Amino acid sequence: MSVFTPEQETYVRERQLCVLGTGKRDGSPQLSMVTYMFDGTYLLSSITKDRAKYANIRRQPHVAVLIPDGRRQLIVYGTAEILEGKERDAAIIAIRAHQGDPLPADYDLDRFPQRLDELKRVVVRVAPERAFSND
Repeated sequence: MSVFTPEQETYVRERQLCVLGTGKRDGSPQLSMVTYMFDGTYLLSSITKDRAKYANIRRQPHVAVLIPDGRRQLIVYGTAEILEGKERDAAIIAIRAHQGDPLPADYDLDRFPQRLDELKRVVVRVAPERAFSND
């Protein structure tokens, strides 16, 4: 069962930019503007392992996501997990397609996982648990 109302789900699907809030080691918030896609269940974002948000999520998976649109916003609270391997690869292909940047038809998919590893790229998958909007 979705935590989103039908209106909230439409709002989430129609946007690609959000602020991801994670917790630093000292308990203070870490905010990062990231692109995302909603696959009908999860919010997915591609990040790299050398960023604070990666370490924060590994240590403390409870996150907040703010999806802005001018003065309108939707705030989502949930639990994040880091995807690597085949799940990561499939999610990044989907994210790129959603954002209008699909892999070229002649792309070497056998090399794709290695290239993602070289870039230290992973996917954050947020399972929404609560959502609040201000409209």
